[in-house]
Amino acid sequence: MYQSNTEEITGSETSDPGQTCGRSGLKEATASGYTSSCCPASLSSALPCRSSDVHTPSSSHAPSQPGIASGQCQNGVRVGQPASSVLMSSSDTSSVRFPGGTPRLRRTPGSTGPTGTSVSSVSTTSGASVIVAVVEGRGLARGEIGMASIDLKCPELVLSQFADTGTYAKVITRLHILMPMGILMPDTASEKGKWTKLFKLITENFPGVNLTAIQRKYYNEKKGMEYIQQLCAPEFGTVLMEVQAKYYCLATAAALLKYLEFIQSSFYAAKSLKVIFKGSEQTAMIDSASASNLELVVNNRDNRSDYTLLGVLNHTKTPGGTRRLRSNILEPLLDVDTITTRLDAIQELLQNEELFFGLKNAIGHFLDIDRLLSVLVQIPKQETAQAAESKITHVIQLKHTLDLVPQLREVLKTCNAALLKAYSATLEDNRFDIILEQIKTVVNYDTTYLKGSLNMRTQKCYAVRPNINAFLDIARRVYTEIVDDIAGLVNNLGEKYGFLLRTSFSTTRGFFIQMKLDGVVLPEGKLPPEFIKVTKQKNSYGFTTADLIKMNGRCDEALREIFHMSYVVICQLLTTIHEHIHCLYKLSDTVSMLDMLLSLANACTISDYVRPEFTDTLAIKQGRHPILERMARQQPVSNNTYISEGSNFVIVTGPNMSGKSTYLKQVALCQIMAQIGSFVPAEYASFRIADQIFTRIGVDDDFETNSSTFMLEMKEVSYIIHNASDRSLTIIDELGRGTSAEEGIGICHSVCEFLLGLKAFTLFATHFLELCQLASLYPNVENQHMEVQHTRNRDSGAEQVVYTYLLSRGCAEERQYGLRAAEMTSLPPSIIQEAKLVACKVSQQLLAKHPIDPETQRQRAVYHLATRLLQTARNSRLDPESLRMYVKGLKKQYEAELQAAAPARLSDTVEE
Repeated sequence: MYQSNTEEITGSETSDPGQTCGRSGLKEATASGYTSSCCPASLSSALPCRSSDVHTPSSSHAPSQPGIASGQCQNGVRVGQPASSVLMSSSDTSSVRFPGGTPRLRRTPGSTGPTGTSVSSVSTTSGASVIVAVVEGRGLARGEIGMASIDLKCPELVLSQFADTGTYAKVITRLHILMPMGILMPDTASEKGKWTKLFKLITENFPGVNLTAIQRKYYNEKKGMEYIQQLCAPEFGTVLMEVQAKYYCLATAAALLKYLEFIQSSFYAAKSLKVIFKGSEQTAMIDSASASNLELVVNNRDNRSDYTLLGVLNHTKTPGGTRRLRSNILEPLLDVDTITTRLDAIQELLQNEELFFGLKNAIGHFLDIDRLLSVLVQIPKQETAQAAESKITHVIQLKHTLDLVPQLREVLKTCNAALLKAYSATLEDNRFDIILEQIKTVVNYDTTYLKGSLNMRTQKCYAVRPNINAFLDIARRVYTEIVDDIAGLVNNLGEKYGFLLRTSFSTTRGFFIQMKLDGVVLPEGKLPPEFIKVTKQKNSYGFTTADLIKMNGRCDEALREIFHMSYVVICQLLTTIHEHIHCLYKLSDTVSMLDMLLSLANACTISDYVRPEFTDTLAIKQGRHPILERMARQQPVSNNTYISEGSNFVIVTGPNMSGKSTYLKQVALCQIMAQIGSFVPAEYASFRIADQIFTRIGVDDDFETNSSTFMLEMKEVSYIIHNASDRSLTIIDELGRGTSAEEGIGICHSVCEFLLGLKAFTLFATHFLELCQLASLYPNVENQHMEVQHTRNRDSGAEQVVYTYLLSRGCAEERQYGLRAAEMTSLPPSIIQEAKLVACKVSQQLLAKHPIDPETQRQRAVYHLATRLLQTARNSRLDPESLRMYVKGLKKQYEAELQAAAPARLSDTVEE
């Protein structure tokens, strides 16, 4: 039995030297870990038991787990310990209280790691309930990461194992997505003050999250497999085949589940957990810095603002739907078939109004099924009045949820999309009806979940049907009589004093009296002295009396009896339905996915979105920025985008404030929307699936890590260089502005040349116009710029710049637009004039144009023709006649490019 002040199972002792790196280290831990730890003494290195904690048969304790006798050990922990038991760390004997039974993790004693700025504020979001265990291989296995996570509000154990680079970008990104309340790591990661690189990075990136060190021997892959075999629900048994050779994720599962045994006041029932293995190859990777730059889930200026991609798309009705949408935005899909099935479903929802509103109405009444499942599969270690009342509430919520299934089933019967049909088939599972019928044998037919504390109190009180338990029926009659007496007391007081009184209820005060002030004249301006604990609101008084307080006490006592006897009946009911209850996992998946699809369809009805296609080309016609569109509440300026294998590197130039950064973000956001299965804000859209999305945006110093603007730029670009692949989408904005012009141009040029060697799609916005000359060297470079217009004021004659926010082909003709922006400020004209003179002299030296070689132009024409023919062969759906006309057009374009190169070659011959 563990009290709410249960101590953490942390330990600062150094593990056995034999426990070294990789799989071998974990196997050696097996020999010295759980297998030999059936007595408290063998756990002393991490969990020393005091003499008063030793279990004796006469000690008072909570009921032991099924099949385990009192005093026996299970998983290395003595079962049936006395209620005063406090587990202690060998290095810290102070207790850690868990208010209300909720675990509060804390940093390991003495581990004062380096601090830093969190890359994304999503990690410190309030209400976090996820605990994550992480381990890294050692020696030759360094870089192999195992990870296990579980949400205390959702009985789903997620296992991961993947290889990561020295930057540990995948680990940090995964943790930002999970938003953990606590992170568990082996104590060897921080032993003797020598932190591993991964430990340092996690500490720097998650300063608001509690980091707990667990002894390395508890990272045991054999025990992890035993846990999963014992706890995994049969529906998810295939995960055993997936993870049987994934030693590191099994090790983290062992440490995580062992930790949860100590910090929770309940344990998971056998065969009750949803266990899944999630590899890194199933979804596109968006690092936490890019998620922050693009404002996917958190607005950078105001973290409470809805002006994010999640805020734009989120019209969900259930907590599960919101979680699913957020997860998909941070981890878009890679499989085109899966995306297409989602798009088909959304298209049908948009075309079938009856289906759309029918589903919307049905989904809106569902509760948080994941949360409900979590409490249903946990068995309390101590029977308390609060636990009994909670269990009754959860059974009522379960009945309410299952009562909604037939309506949802009926709505989906007419659907045609494959995904909707699949979920319709899921709802045909007869276990939903079996559980509901079993519940109705015990619970009243009209019992349902209602809002309002008194309404739910009444529902819980009369939930169990009469004539099942005679003592329960007597207790309810007593409760009814007390409630009637309270109503009579209030009526008598009203008649006695001539006031219009009414009975009210709150969870904190119980029953109390309310009186409206309208038209009431109090004698001497005061309430009678019989009325006590008076509170005044806007237009009413709230108070009670000594007799009413006594009646509330009798009422509470009667309720405790009712809940206790109802709990006995409910527990018997849960025992009978437990074998069928795992169908709720399917129901949770169905409801959350339908809610997300409805949300995406709803976003289409608010704005004019179009269904995307998936080819080997990124082509957007009249695309719009989805967040800006919501903020402006009017259609912003739209732009075209075209990136293909033949023109995969686009350099965007233009003055400050002309819209370059907004355009770059717009393309990335549309790409993400398409890959989660959403329609996009455009007239037409085609995308190539991106396996990673990188962004380098922003020019702010980081004072906490003592990093200058330039150093931050270099770190971000280094990450892109080391991780970009041929299938990536890369967004780089204003690289090299943190240093001198010469160095900035040099770095930009070398970075561009590296990226040009990849087939990645790259958008590169810059003020360095010298980079536009790359188009003369590489045929896959495209120059584009943001147009501006110049006007003169008729009165003052001053020149003004008008931003059109339109993207056009070619390099920007604007020069010295920084000085034009400075002219718009209050800088003295003399300073502006002097700056122009200096800038002109420097430009004459830096901007010497090199003529384009005719042979290069000819090769460029051949390259463009070849890539367009390949693209046509892969993706064309034209009929033969249309295809013939299109190819003729390509031929004319090719001949025109050759003719443009011919005069240059002729002039070179004449000069010779």
